This record gives sequence, C-alpha cells and structure tokens, in this order.
Amino acid sequence: MRERRSVTVTFPSHPVVDCLFERLGGALPVTDEAAFNVFSALTGTLTAHYAYLATLTSWAAGHGIAPDIADRYVPGLFQNVGRSLGDESRPLHRLAADHETPAGNNERIRTTWFDPANTAALEGALDGLLADLG
Repeated sequence: MRERRSVTVTFPSHPVVDCLFERLGGALPVTDEAAFNVFSALTGTLTAHYAYLATLTSWAAGHGIAPDIADRYVPGLFQNVGRSLGDESRPLHRLAADHETPAGNNERIRTTWFDPANTAALEGALDGLLADLG
C-alpha cells in the first residue's frame, strides 16, 4: 500500500471504501463472501514466497557462496523479475514462457519442481485454507 501499487479486495463493496483503496493502488470489489475467501487464501501464499527465496539463498550458501552475497543476489534477482509483473499485457503463463530458453535452466527447474505432485500439493494447501475460511 505504501507504494500505491497493491490491489485490495473489498467485500461488501462500499463506494467510500472502494474509493479509498483505489487511491492506494486499486480496489477489487467482489460480489460474495466465497470470492472474498478465495482472494484471502491467495494472500496466505506471501510468506511462502519469502521462504522460497530464503531456501534459495541457503542452498547457495551450502554450495560455497558467502551468505551475505547470496542474501544480496537473490532478492535483487527477484526484484527484477517482480518488475515484469507490471506488464499487464501478458498473462503469468506467458511471462514464464518469455523468461525461459527452451530446454534451458529455467524450464528445467519449472518442469521438475512444479511437477504434477507439487502443483497438487500447493492446490491442496490452498483448498484446505479456503475450507477453513468458509
């Protein structure tokens, strides 16, 4: 919110509230509590992203990279990737494809780590959270 780039989901929609959040990055009013809960579940993935990045830095340190160097490199790498998310002309699957060389390093990690089992595990965790929110 501080940078006024974060969309906030609102329910129930209220003109004053939606107007406030529009000035803070955008309002996304939803029509029912079920939709609101889906978005609430998605917010539950934020710290998993940080843990993913921390795992990358720890892995690099375990392979001889000084921890302070890994802690500098990984966030810088992902800040640059994060900037591409501002390109609303391409959906996420297209952004991923545009960052891959066929049979390259990125494609290899994506296809071996995001295999059907890991994808199902993530979806299962989200489904469990959504069930608890409902």
